Order: sequence, then C-alpha cells, then structure tokens
Amino acid sequence: MWLILVGATIGSLTLVEAFRSPTMNRTVSTVVIAVAFIKVRFVGLDFMELRRAPFALRLVFELWLIVIGGTLIILYWSQT
Repeated sequence: MWLILVGATIGSLTLVEAFRSPTMNRTVSTVVIAVAFIKVRFVGLDFMELRRAPFALRLVFELWLIVIGGTLIILYWSQT
C-alpha cells in the first residue's frame, strides 16, 4: 500500500509538470485534488484501521471525505 501512495504522489507531481499550460491547469489541479483525497482514504482505511472500524465511524469518515473533497473542488472551480 505504501508503494501505491508513493506512486500516486509521484504521478501527481509528474502530471502537474507535464501539463503546465493555462488551458489544462484547472483540469490537472482537479485531478491532483481528487488523487489527494483518494490517498487520504487509503491512509484512513489501512493505516488508521478504519476498514475494521464500526460501520458508523467508517460512514462518517467516508462522508467527510466526499463532502470536504467535493466542496474543495467546487470552490476551486467557482473562482474567477
């Protein structure tokens, strides 16, 4: 799992470096934000052992990720 997280980090950095054009900036940034929240999910589920936690706790964690990640992306796209 650790190698997957490191690979996702390196992939995000490579993506940002490869697409520096202003037209692709928002799309690439959105993908990087989404990858970051996916990484947070993996850390929470595997390293903080929320995968085996009670259903209510895991549900709160998953909903928190969806709400905060979605809000962050919506706020980023609503900027002028």
